[in-house]
Amino acid sequence: MGRDSRYELVFVGPDLAVPGAEESVLVHRTDRTGPGGHPIYADDTGIVQAEISDQGDVRMIASGGHQEPSSRVRVRPVSSG
Repeated sequence: MGRDSRYELVFVGPDLAVPGAEESVLVHRTDRTGPGGHPIYADDTGIVQAEISDQGDVRMIASGGHQEPSSRVRVRPVSSG
């Protein structure tokens, strides 16, 4: 999957307002790495954070005390154009 500088995280699951619907968040690469040694990506607020491997595996990173990171997340590269 490479090392793109921006990704779209796509959340799918029964916990959304409309079952079967998708919600997405645009994230950009930070200078940090996660517990798996892969880059951490964050949205502009810094609230949504995820470690994304070069194989496209996503590990959500909790940025606050009461978050329960979703496990149903897909990732799509975003062109830098």
